[in-house]
Amino acid sequence: MLDRQATALIKPAVLYLAKLVKRAGITANQISLMGFLIGMAAAFLIANSAYLTGAVVILLSRSLDALDGAVARLSKPTDVGGFLDIAFDFLFYASIPLAFALSDPERNALPAAVILAAFIGTGSSFLAFSVIATKRGMTSLDYPDKSFFFLGGLTEATETLICFIAMCVYPEFFIELAYGFSALCAITTVTRIWWGYKAFS
Repeated sequence: MLDRQATALIKPAVLYLAKLVKRAGITANQISLMGFLIGMAAAFLIANSAYLTGAVVILLSRSLDALDGAVARLSKPTDVGGFLDIAFDFLFYASIPLAFALSDPERNALPAAVILAAFIGTGSSFLAFSVIATKRGMTSLDYPDKSFFFLGGLTEATETLICFIAMCVYPEFFIELAYGFSALCAITTVTRIWWGYKAFS
């Protein structure tokens, strides 16, 4: 829901950094891999209860996730780049709830499982819509720079990032945040399935 506004807000800074990175000879795929590995480092920190440090590392990881696409668009985006970007993103998003479960299994395991199940709903409906939309030659007017049809919703990357940071800053409220965000993800999944049904009927 907030991705378009967030993208517009950071676009000038991201474009400036992308030009510097491209001049240095660093590729978009290298940035994607670096962002993913840093994201895994954030999960490791959270699993070991270093929540605030984990939050800072999450922000660094997601900053690189914004940068890789900008670097790619300065040259020529590739299919392999788009594939790596979405694959690494989904692995990262799954790793953070798992990390909270590992940090306190007795307390956090069930809400972490619930939010991971919710992510399956949002992720599968997102990818299923994108596959069929691409097959039909549909394009997204809201996200024209994406390498695939990008279907929005109530819980997008920006909302998920806000939730993860809140969990790190207030780990004592992980249960409430996990269940609350899972409910929002459920709404997103239902609306995406409805949009898909209407669009492809």
